[in-house]
Amino acid sequence: MSTLQHVITEALESGDYSDLINRIPYARTLGVECHRFGDDVIFSLPARESNLGNPILPAVHGGVIGGFMELSAVLYLMMAQPGPELPRIVDFSIDYLRAGLHKDTFVACELTRQGNRVANVIVHAWQSSRQKPIALARAHFLMNGQRPVESK
Repeated sequence: MSTLQHVITEALESGDYSDLINRIPYARTLGVECHRFGDDVIFSLPARESNLGNPILPAVHGGVIGGFMELSAVLYLMMAQPGPELPRIVDFSIDYLRAGLHKDTFVACELTRQGNRVANVIVHAWQSSRQKPIALARAHFLMNGQRPVESK
């Protein structure tokens, strides 16, 4: 078993995902955290100056929000799997609804479909109120090591 698979297995067994998140350089750079509340998983992105794209508002960079949402969807899907498996992203579509101001940002994911080959995840990002999302996204993943079909 590779080191990453071992870390994923330990995280799944213990419910503590901090070691897994800390092994992902981009997650460390952004400051991503994971919190479990029973069956609910909430990812958080603490307010950091380094994540700002517009210091005048100040507002979090759209790429940081998108990257945080995509990373959260991957981690959520890994948590939902019975074994250590790395999903491969096929498509990620995001709708930015309002500016992400310089405050903590939260993400919740919902697995809408899990097949043998493909999984679909909806991602909601908010700051002050879950009822006022700053962005919504849809992500599609290949599972079980399936590779995308290449066109000729």
